[in-house]
Amino acid sequence: MNKIKSYSEIERIVYKMNFFREKIVTTNGSFDILHAAHVRLLEIAREKGKGLIVLLNSDDSIRRFKGDKRPIIKQEDRAYMLSALSCVDYVVIFDEDKPLKVLQIIRPSIHVKGGSYIPERVREEEELVKSWGGKLVCLDLEEGYSSTNVINKILEKYDGNK
Repeated sequence: MNKIKSYSEIERIVYKMNFFREKIVTTNGSFDILHAAHVRLLEIAREKGKGLIVLLNSDDSIRRFKGDKRPIIKQEDRAYMLSALSCVDYVVIFDEDKPLKVLQIIRPSIHVKGGSYIPERVREEEELVKSWGGKLVCLDLEEGYSSTNVINKILEKYDGNK
C-alpha cells in the first residue's frame, strides 16, 4: 500500500476517517537525516489518535528555510522512509513554507510539534487548528538530536579523511 498521498487523495481519506469519527493526528517537518528523536516523536503522535498523517516539507520549502545546502535527502526518499514506519499512516508532501493549506484540508483533531519548533513560527498553525476545535500539542526537545547536529558530526569526523 502506498502511504504517500497527494492533497486530493488525502482529502478523500480524511473524509472517510471523519465519517467514522476517527481522531486524526498530524505532525510536520523536514525529517532530513531521520534520527531516533524523529521516530519517538512520530510514535508519540500516533498514540494520540486513530491515524497519523505526516506533512513533509518539500525540497524547495526546506531550501527556502534552511538554505541551498539542504535538504541532504530528497523529498521522495524522505517520504518513502517515513512511510515505511509502522506508526505513520500517510505522508503528504507540501511545497508551501508553512503547512497551513494541507492542515485546512485535513483539519486534524491534534497537531503535534516536536521540541525544535519555534513558537512564533507555529502561531498560525495553532490558531488554524484551534479554529475547528483542534488542539496543538508541543513535545519537549530531546537534547542532542537534530539533523543539523548529525550533519556537523559527520563533517567533523570525516573532515580531511578522504
